[in-house]
Amino acid sequence: MAAESTPLALPVLPLDDEVVLPGMVVPLDLSDSEVRAAVEAAQAAARDEPGKPKVLLVPRVDGTYAGTGVLGTVEQVGRLADGDPGALIRGRGRVRIGAGTTGPGAALWVEGTRIDESVPEPLPGHVTELVKEYKALATAWLRKRGAWQVVDRVQAIDDVSALADNSGYSPFLTTDQKVALLETTDPVARLKLATQQLRDHLAEQDVAETIAKDVQEGVDKQQREFLLRRQLEAVRKELRELNGDQEGEESDDYRARVEAADLPEKVREAALKEVDKLERSSDQSPEGSWIRTWLDTVLEMPWNERTEDSYDIRGAQQVLDAEHAGLQDVKERITEYLAVRKRRSDRGLGVVGGRRGGAVLALVGPPGVGKTSLGESVARAMGRKFVRVALGGVRDEAEIRGHRRTYVGALPGRIVRAIKEAGSMNPVVLLDEIDKVGSDFRGDPAAALLEVLDPAQNHTFRDHYLEVELDLSDVVFLATANVLEAIPEALLDRMELVRLDGYTEDEKIVIARDHLLPRQLERAGLQPDEVTIEEGALRKLAGEYTREAGVRNLERSVARLLRKVAAQHELGERELPFTVAEGDLRGLIGRPHHVPESAQEPAERRTAVPGVATGLAVTGAGGDVLYVEASLADPETGAAGLTLTGQLGDVMKESAQIALSFLRSHGAELELPVGDLKDRGVHIHFPAGAVPKDGPSAGITMTTALASLLSGRLVRTDVAMTGEVSLTGRVLPIGGVKQKLLAAHRAGITTVIIPKRNEPDLDDVPAQVLEKLDVHAVTDVRQVLELALSPATNGAAPEVPVAA
Repeated sequence: MAAESTPLALPVLPLDDEVVLPGMVVPLDLSDSEVRAAVEAAQAAARDEPGKPKVLLVPRVDGTYAGTGVLGTVEQVGRLADGDPGALIRGRGRVRIGAGTTGPGAALWVEGTRIDESVPEPLPGHVTELVKEYKALATAWLRKRGAWQVVDRVQAIDDVSALADNSGYSPFLTTDQKVALLETTDPVARLKLATQQLRDHLAEQDVAETIAKDVQEGVDKQQREFLLRRQLEAVRKELRELNGDQEGEESDDYRARVEAADLPEKVREAALKEVDKLERSSDQSPEGSWIRTWLDTVLEMPWNERTEDSYDIRGAQQVLDAEHAGLQDVKERITEYLAVRKRRSDRGLGVVGGRRGGAVLALVGPPGVGKTSLGESVARAMGRKFVRVALGGVRDEAEIRGHRRTYVGALPGRIVRAIKEAGSMNPVVLLDEIDKVGSDFRGDPAAALLEVLDPAQNHTFRDHYLEVELDLSDVVFLATANVLEAIPEALLDRMELVRLDGYTEDEKIVIARDHLLPRQLERAGLQPDEVTIEEGALRKLAGEYTREAGVRNLERSVARLLRKVAAQHELGERELPFTVAEGDLRGLIGRPHHVPESAQEPAERRTAVPGVATGLAVTGAGGDVLYVEASLADPETGAAGLTLTGQLGDVMKESAQIALSFLRSHGAELELPVGDLKDRGVHIHFPAGAVPKDGPSAGITMTTALASLLSGRLVRTDVAMTGEVSLTGRVLPIGGVKQKLLAAHRAGITTVIIPKRNEPDLDDVPAQVLEKLDVHAVTDVRQVLELALSPATNGAAPEVPVAA
């Protein structure tokens, strides 16, 4: 630590906003009265004492004296370089200022105590490292300034106190920083402070140099780019003059294109803002490319283009009838829509509340019934453009709403692209396979469709890429789906549901005769008068070679038949023209694949043994016939309980438990040997085992199969049934009655049992199907058993099938 010595009486030489540290030699102007008074007082006192005159150099900041000064000796008095009188004073050491005192002359005299600033030898290791660091920093700074002579002088200083005070020469230190150095009496602490101040200054200097360098490089680049642009413009101008092309400049002028385009007001404002950005950006900037792509997209959109609807209601109905047989629900809905549009147009109600009269329909039905092709027919009947948007397998929400423009390769969504492709704001947009939309970490496209398909919102639809409002309220959206349950409930609520449950056999024959056969004749290279297919052959193709809700397989069968005839003709085996009769089918395309149960021999029928019943189900491919098989295990195996096979869901498993419980509790009154149900295991199987099945509608079918098994009475071959069963034997309602009855009709079933509460659903079933079906509406399982089971034979003991 620094120690204090004997007190001194010294004249004060104040330094305004200046600081002198020990070891510094400074010239002072004697023109200042306070400086002159202090020097003269020191000279007068020195006459009586040996040595040079002494003064106390004290910093005065804002009129306030510091608590520590520097003892200075007047080395020389003379004239400065400018000719004014001056004195050369050297700082000798720190003095702690005490009380005032008296002395000769007009100067202020104070008492002071000399501070001992010596550092004990040898220096500690951390002090030595500090000295090296300070010298390295000072050398680096001095070399930047080119002060090579001063570098040697700094390197020669070994005293810690003198080395720290040497920083007083630094011009970058503020007065406050120098005062802090002056008042830090510990040499080591003072050297640390000086080192930190020098380190901070070098860091600031490096940053300033980097900024200055970047600014200079930027200025040079801008100047070079400006010159190159002017040269490029001159070259382009010369080329246009040589080629006589005056349109190139106009095509690049986006401002002129935007102002000339027929855009809505808000879209025009947004486009002009982007043009302003484009004009400020350089050609090499990626933002310029994004803006040009966005402007091209906006200018290509048909903002005010609309096709006039065809208000010929009868003509539209004739177009629909000519291109599609059946599908009366959809045809009626389109006819209603056109009629309402015509009345709104006649009364000037085209736009109400900012919204136009669009429509959102969901066409739900099995594959092959004509949902997709119906969209084109609707557009043709209305006189509108048609666009198909395939949604099958779409998992990215940006596919619907578009990508943000900040992404590389950003594009508008499929809805906007469909509008642009159609070239009008009121096309018919077919959203194909909307039930096949998936979701993953990129979002849920079905959720993005909520705004698109909501008539209350889609007049202000915003695509993420366009970021301007797009009016979709005049678009007719037709969404197609195979499975209703796969569509999210919120999305389904925004659409008007129209079911297409499949075709009757008569409708299939009409479709094959009027649509499929002419198309396949053309594809097979045959003339209409060269090959004719009789109606009986078409009926057999629809009934025995294909069994489906739609007509895709029927069309494939017709195509296969015509290809076979064409090949035989080319081989010289058959002469044309040729008429295909029902008896020719087997020789041309092989045996039938689906033979009705009623047409089979009694021993070949599925229900030829007790314990097998015929049910009806709805799948993704429409209605289908479902067989239920039941058997009892050998009592000696002791395997009691219920076994279910056939990939059954939880609901169907519960229905089997309910059927078994009902028969156990009510079997006695039905005159069934229920004791077998308690002692022997029951096995219920639903072929085909590889197809998943679920739902409650097989309840009465399982009950009938078990009752047939226990009683030994066969289930009637021509009977099929559907309905849920309760523990008390009530038959509860189910869904899909129309599809199930169509499936029963296709399979050759003549008697169908349905729940009583489903009787109103028969209104949806085609009349020609109901004429060929004997439909019984029941409320209790007992009625089902009376209708489905054949009479017992001579009271003989039933032969119960035993499971292996």
